[in-house]
Amino acid sequence: MQLYNKLSAEEREKLIDESGEDRLTISFYQYHQIKNTEIFRNYLFIHWDAQEVLGRIYIASEGINAQLSVPSKRFYEFKDFLDSIPFLKDIRLNIAIEQDNKSFLKLKVKVRDKIVADGLNDDTFDVTNKGIHLKAKEFNEIISQENTVLVDMRNHYESEIGHFQGAITPDVDTFRDSLPIIEEDLKDHKEDKNLVMYCTGGIRCEKASAYYKHKGFKNVFQLEGGIIEYVRQVKEEGLENKFLGKNFVFDQRRGERVSEDVIAQCHQCGASCDDHVNCANEACHLLFIQCESCKEKMNHCCSDECKSIYELPSEKRKALRKGKVVSNKIFKKGKSPVLKFKKQNT
Repeated sequence: MQLYNKLSAEEREKLIDESGEDRLTISFYQYHQIKNTEIFRNYLFIHWDAQEVLGRIYIASEGINAQLSVPSKRFYEFKDFLDSIPFLKDIRLNIAIEQDNKSFLKLKVKVRDKIVADGLNDDTFDVTNKGIHLKAKEFNEIISQENTVLVDMRNHYESEIGHFQGAITPDVDTFRDSLPIIEEDLKDHKEDKNLVMYCTGGIRCEKASAYYKHKGFKNVFQLEGGIIEYVRQVKEEGLENKFLGKNFVFDQRRGERVSEDVIAQCHQCGASCDDHVNCANEACHLLFIQCESCKEKMNHCCSDECKSIYELPSEKRKALRKGKVVSNKIFKKGKSPVLKFKKQNT
């Protein structure tokens, strides 16, 4: 019985091309107590592998966080399977704004301590006492009020390429970093301001809203379904779009265009640009923003050093990487010192 992905990304990409079939990029989450995470993990993998589902799924005792790519022709089969699981029946599915058949190239179902790394001790507060959920229309109305503080619960590299008008965008690397910073900055407004939060698909706000209510904030709200669902409702209902730029996504696409505004700049030359790439040097793989001109000039690399390494024969590159761990460098994202026009701390 197969319980793990056996195909490389290259092999899967070839199969997708050969099939000529469209796929849907979908995300969903659900907080629910799962007693045996390993058994549930294997159960999902067996069924989804058979349905040709690809993606990144995290299972924890507190629930599930899933980002998937599903063959379009098998969507209803996929949905029927979800509905067969009581706590996932009729779950809201966030369907990507822009589709890409290669958004995911492997099926990875992993058991984690938490479905989002928030750094919180859930035993110290009521995680079910969440903020008020807002539809897109309600969200637009409340953020236009003077007594509202709008906070982006995402990381700096996400908000850098796109955010809501007037939002506070914490300069943080991780979600857990933002929680104490926001609490401290807004400590004098726990009773007189509306605290309105948003994130990509809503999952970070679920926990954050309960945390801030526990910390004494009286009027806590969250955008239901996050940016993805907001954009869908705006288009469907003909509402005013108040989101500028791109919505960062955690798959091969790295971003979905929401408005034509380009609010970021190339991290190498400063030109207007909001396209994230990974450094082509496998020993680096740094995530940063790079324009087409710099891609050509730098051969898809983040620095002259990486460019020189990338242009070496593959065997020499492998020898240089051997025994070295550089994963932490990846997570510096757009703040690496090699990037001249990186986002500055504020």
